[in-house]
Amino acid sequence: MSKKVLMVVTNHTTITNDHKTGLWLEEFAVPYLVFKEKGYEVQVTSISGGEVALDPSSIDDKPEWKEAEAELKDTVKLTKEHAKGFDAIFLPGGHGTMFDFPDSETLQYVLQQFAEEDKIIAAVCHGPAGLVNAVYQDGTPIIQGKNVTAFTDEEEREMELDMHMPFLLESTLREKGANFVASEKWTDHSVRDGKLVTGQNPQSSRSTAEKIVEALES
Repeated sequence: MSKKVLMVVTNHTTITNDHKTGLWLEEFAVPYLVFKEKGYEVQVTSISGGEVALDPSSIDDKPEWKEAEAELKDTVKLTKEHAKGFDAIFLPGGHGTMFDFPDSETLQYVLQQFAEEDKIIAAVCHGPAGLVNAVYQDGTPIIQGKNVTAFTDEEEREMELDMHMPFLLESTLREKGANFVASEKWTDHSVRDGKLVTGQNPQSSRSTAEKIVEALES
């Protein structure tokens, strides 16, 4: 049986009036292609459904990414039904996730079901914004006591976007009880703790996807 991966992406497009955001293309396209190369069935969804905007800074005219980009033209809206029938859930980043992932009741429900059923949960860069409010049914954060990484506060400050974020991702993951493991800024760094896989930044897109494959195949 082919493995099935649920990908959930952001629909949020604005940081400030003059700073547009969205999904970070590499963090979606590279893992998507890794999963497809393995023969996995991939379902692409978004918080609101429809066409997904890309962060303008992430747009790259790479021919090998065109298949993945085509999946973003008309995405399925994430529903609670997506909690069933998948082996792994993966949250790519982009600053948009900081705004619509944490407060999406549907995403939080789906993540809770995955956690309760001990399925693979993964995210890269700002994607772990979806994990900050994710809890088991008893209220325990799913990241409590787990080794995780994500876009660091240092990287956020270097981009000079820290003052425009609703929260700092690294700091908040630490506050929720995660054992945050950072590497040098802008270097490939991903962490697997059992069924939980996280990556630090765009440079970590491939290694994060490969660790998801490891988890699915083990």
